[in-house]
Amino acid sequence: MMELDSAMLSRMLTSMTLGFHIIFATIGVGVPLMISIAEFIGIKKNDAHYTLLARRWTRGFIITVAVGVVTGTAIGLQLSLLWPSFMQIAGKVISLPLFLETFAFFFEAIFLGAYLYTWDRFKKPIYHWLLSIPVFVGGALSAFFITTVNAFMNTPQGFDLEGKTLVNLQPLEAMFNPATPTKVFHVLASSYLTSAAILAAITAFIILKNKSTDYHKKALKLTMTATFLFAILTAVAGDLSAKFLAEEQPEKLAAGEWHFDTEEGADLVLFGTLSEDNEIKNEIRIPNALSFLAHGDFNSEVTGLDQIPEDEQPPLWIHYMFDLMVSLGMYALGVSFLYLVLSRFKRWSEHNKWLLWLIVLNGPLAMLAIEFGWIYAEVGRQPWILRGYMKVVEGATTSPHVGWMFLLFLLLYILLGTICTLVLRKLFKDNPAEAELEHRYPEIADGGGKE
Repeated sequence: MMELDSAMLSRMLTSMTLGFHIIFATIGVGVPLMISIAEFIGIKKNDAHYTLLARRWTRGFIITVAVGVVTGTAIGLQLSLLWPSFMQIAGKVISLPLFLETFAFFFEAIFLGAYLYTWDRFKKPIYHWLLSIPVFVGGALSAFFITTVNAFMNTPQGFDLEGKTLVNLQPLEAMFNPATPTKVFHVLASSYLTSAAILAAITAFIILKNKSTDYHKKALKLTMTATFLFAILTAVAGDLSAKFLAEEQPEKLAAGEWHFDTEEGADLVLFGTLSEDNEIKNEIRIPNALSFLAHGDFNSEVTGLDQIPEDEQPPLWIHYMFDLMVSLGMYALGVSFLYLVLSRFKRWSEHNKWLLWLIVLNGPLAMLAIEFGWIYAEVGRQPWILRGYMKVVEGATTSPHVGWMFLLFLLLYILLGTICTLVLRKLFKDNPAEAELEHRYPEIADGGGKE
């Protein structure tokens, strides 16, 4: 029982760390791209509003990077402390992408420092913009390398197992496993979507506070356009991910869709409730849609849980995580599309209050979609920590002190979250965009007034 308790506490601590870290990791991947886009538009249009956007987003981004470094370090520490048996077996394989992820972070950090401290130092602003490219590329590479580790845990390859020792290691084959393409695509697209949605939500909230300046209107248009484009990419990534699961991890798709019996023309089940004898009630059912989602054919056969050993089936509550992730992703797509449609017609205002509140709501909901999707991905792999080779309870520590670690890290994350919030609030509340616009670009300050 002690091993089971330790395993559950280890799972809880790792889940808490990942749940907190993913907020900053998502921002760390997505915001640099938005910064680069804003500065590029500012240079091409000779519009200081966009340049100021890039400046201010960069300042806020620096704070989130600092917190992300701490939480990322905590994840590395917990891999060794909480999952020693897993690291003993898989450590040799995943050490390459873990090292490369660290290298990518330092690559990003070096250019981020250069980017931050060289504003207005170049005669041609385009040279400063060029420094933003390695910053967002470094963020994307960090996401790529760390995602390959998670992909490897889902579809492990590139080794032979002799007892409890991995032999004939092929690290590159392990990195580029079957799960890597769809997982990386989904992580990058959803990170860009969520970052754009958060920046749009902040801007919409400021406009609601009667600060509808040209600066804020341009910021909202840029971020909502990006939200729409990345929402489409995320939907494509989700479709490809579902088809991957149908082929490589049918148990995760079947549990997520409450698909109990293997059959052709399988229905897609949304929400609903499940009785003790696995009877689905109060659901929204779309005929044959699961078959199309899984294989691109409305009449194709979809593997059900009846083909999966009972002790290898994921928890059925992940169905709700899948539904919430998809629903919130569709909400982001719908709100951004509505904004763009209204902005095309002069008689309708895309800045009316009800739409702005929908945009404000989209920011936190997009981050929740990331959280729900991550829970679905991780819990959907249960009971495996290394699918087909090692179960979670076999990889966890047997230490009786994991509970104390949980409490200490909980306090750390509360402290970090509080400090981050206070610093960001202080950074921008005491230095509003209007004042900075007047200070840095007095020639256009009058144009930034309320319309």
